[in-house]
Amino acid sequence: MYSLSALEDLLNQAFGKLRFDGQPKELYEPIEYTLGLGGKRIRPLLVLTGCDLFGGDPEKAIPVAIGMELFHNFTLLHDDIMDQAPLRRGKETVYKKWNTPSAILSGDTLFALAYESILRGGSPVYPDLLQLFTRTAREVCEGQQMDLNFERMQQIAIPDYLEMIRLKTAVLLACSLKAGALLAGAPSEEARKIYAAGENLGMAFQLQDDLLDTYGEEKKFGKEIGGDIISGKKTYLYLSAMLGSGEEDAAALTGYYRDAVTDPADKIRKVKEIFDRAGVKESTLNLISDYFNDALNLVRQTAVPEPGKMNLLELATRLIRRDV
Repeated sequence: MYSLSALEDLLNQAFGKLRFDGQPKELYEPIEYTLGLGGKRIRPLLVLTGCDLFGGDPEKAIPVAIGMELFHNFTLLHDDIMDQAPLRRGKETVYKKWNTPSAILSGDTLFALAYESILRGGSPVYPDLLQLFTRTAREVCEGQQMDLNFERMQQIAIPDYLEMIRLKTAVLLACSLKAGALLAGAPSEEARKIYAAGENLGMAFQLQDDLLDTYGEEKKFGKEIGGDIISGKKTYLYLSAMLGSGEEDAAALTGYYRDAVTDPADKIRKVKEIFDRAGVKESTLNLISDYFNDALNLVRQTAVPEPGKMNLLELATRLIRRDV
């Protein structure tokens, strides 16, 4: 059984050895740049933690862990283009630093490299593993399309928004955790349970991201604060505010999200005032807590030794206990 810090050391060593210096260099330089930005590497760490949890060898799970991180970065390159985001992890996004066609093509290459990494090593469970990963990749794209659809819709039901973030974000965390469990030979019921835990954790994580976009600090968050408000992105905070506001505030909020931005700072300030009056921060924190506690309960129900559970519980707590 590894400690969480030992698993992180394994990952850091593995990523430190990665090189993307192929030709044409215009294709691989953006990939090298993206992975060089670091990030929390949550998904690969979940792979190793899931493997270790069920008594597997995390070192043998490293190619799959790397594959999950490469796939995640593929989604980020394309997501930044769709959101017109200027910053990622506190640095220029790839399409800003290079151009949109380069970001698209480098993202596509990351998708191919993800499959290549996952296939490396061989395992009796690879048919199940590839089926899980392929389904997850499709679901992530479905979630992204739902997110794009929502930009054109005036009214969005909260359950529909939650389904969108389940597909866009939560399923990849769940897939990473279950992939590690599969590599360790976990029984199907235990693998199902750990997938559900990862899904709940992913929901809590994305809702926390939504909250940080409005109430976080840019230096700690690594992204532009208020970006969702400026772009008119209808997150859970917006939907919750629409339900919890009177007619005057609801009409004002609709107008702020519909009209073109003339003064971004003023728009953020006024929208946050409405959010505050509607108690949005508190309601979002309550929902995050519900998903988080469901994830912890599922982890505790797994039939594995307590030290392994503690690793996953520690990682889950670290993901959610971010500054707001």
